[in-house]
Amino acid sequence: MDKEQVFIQTLYNLILNPNTRDWERKVLIQTKNDIRENTSVKEQLSKLEATLRPLAIRMNLTPDVMDFYLLLTEGFDTQQKYDFSKHAMQDADYQERAVFAGGCFWCMVEPFESKKGILSVLSGYTGGHVEKPNYDQVSGGYTGHVEAVEIIYDTREISYSDLLTIYWQITDPTDAFGQFQDRGKQYRPVIFYQDERQKKLAEQSKQELVSSGTFRQPIVTKIEPVGTFWPAENYHQQFYKKQPKRYKKIQQARKQFLIYQRIKNKW
Repeated sequence: MDKEQVFIQTLYNLILNPNTRDWERKVLIQTKNDIRENTSVKEQLSKLEATLRPLAIRMNLTPDVMDFYLLLTEGFDTQQKYDFSKHAMQDADYQERAVFAGGCFWCMVEPFESKKGILSVLSGYTGGHVEKPNYDQVSGGYTGHVEAVEIIYDTREISYSDLLTIYWQITDPTDAFGQFQDRGKQYRPVIFYQDERQKKLAEQSKQELVSSGTFRQPIVTKIEPVGTFWPAENYHQQFYKKQPKRYKKIQQARKQFLIYQRIKNKW
């Protein structure tokens, strides 16, 4: 299959995708019809890119359409596809899962994935009441889910307590209504435990943070049993690798806020 055929097939798939917004689908169908009229595929895809550009610049396309837009503008060589099949436990004796919610999942992957012993980090949604939620539903607050990450790690190289330490370092445990610039219940901080051992360790670490006096305000991070973890769309996986400049700006803003907050609490 050549590149033009890949573009056309992806176009058709997006039209059929139930998560594609009505306006997006209308534009995609128009492009499909124009291509059928034997006009230049390259020309029609160029027009489509121009039509999508205003929303793409504002990061306001649905994830799969945004992936397609990046394919149109950046080409196949830069297109990154997350291999969801690799996010699986291969050794039950030495591998465990951990699930954390701490605001936008874009900034929750790299701090864990960069550590030795971390095998896989998957962005997704959990804690809600709707099956197979999509980004629009979760970000709109319609499903009860939070944005979260599911981590598979090797217990011989890193412990659950180590993960908890990282979690407290990169989140604001005093904010129950979001994290940093991200507001809404879908961004609330939650530690989701897999079993009673994880629950006990999470509660102990939370109490240690309370006793440390690091924060004057109450520690409001919830500790809840994990439910079904629904993977987020490809566009949201390993965002720090796909959009390094944007990620760096967001991450820097989070770090500056945490530093300011810790200094403020000392006075």
